Amino acid sequence: MNYPPGSSSYSYTWAPARPATARVRTSPRELLEIGVAFLVLTFDFVLILWVGGLFTGFGLGVLGSVPLAVVLAAAGISFTAFVCHEMAHKISAQRRGYWAEFRWSPIGLVFSVFTAYLGFLFAAPGATVVGGMGDVREWGRTSFAGPASNMGFAVIFYVGALGLWFAGSPYWFWLVLVAYFNAFFAAFNLVPVGPLDGAKVLRWDTAVWAVGFAVAAVLAAICWISIYIRGTPVL
Repeated sequence: MNYPPGSSSYSYTWAPARPATARVRTSPRELLEIGVAFLVLTFDFVLILWVGGLFTGFGLGVLGSVPLAVVLAAAGISFTAFVCHEMAHKISAQRRGYWAEFRWSPIGLVFSVFTAYLGFLFAAPGATVVGGMGDVREWGRTSFAGPASNMGFAVIFYVGALGLWFAGSPYWFWLVLVAYFNAFFAAFNLVPVGPLDGAKVLRWDTAVWAVGFAVAAVLAAICWISIYIRGTPVL
């Protein structure tokens, strides 16, 4: 997700837009906040993938036996589906000459851990905030950059899973799982409501929104079928 100045519930000092530049800039504050958000979300996905939630009868004590594959998958999901999504917004905005940085939501991060332990994830870890952007087309393109990056990762990881499957490796499952969460995040963020990316994309270009949402939904469905119905990435 990404927000214009003053549109979120967080209180920040907003910097004005920079002159047009091709340089991508960051700050120690942004690196700290997105780094913490990445670690918290990785922990959330470990809880979901391994602990299984409160209602499975497991407790946090099983965290000591988490396989490396689960940790890597959780980190891969958090990095590609979340960090790269937010950085795509940031880079898109900064390439157009605007100030843009990620800002966390400490309350959202704490709540995400709580829901992950219950067996599902409701995460609002923060968002990329953009200063000085007022054009509908630029907002649409910047907003679409996040879901587009997720769809790209979904395709890459699914193709990788196919390669592992044909090579006889059981680790194809984890790549499909990373692909699924990327596709799901793309579809979810393209829902055209509230502060989600889909609302801004739809205002910009209905056709782009429709095609993007359809592609993300199909990718998520393919991954879901591969995991829960077929048991193979070969459909």
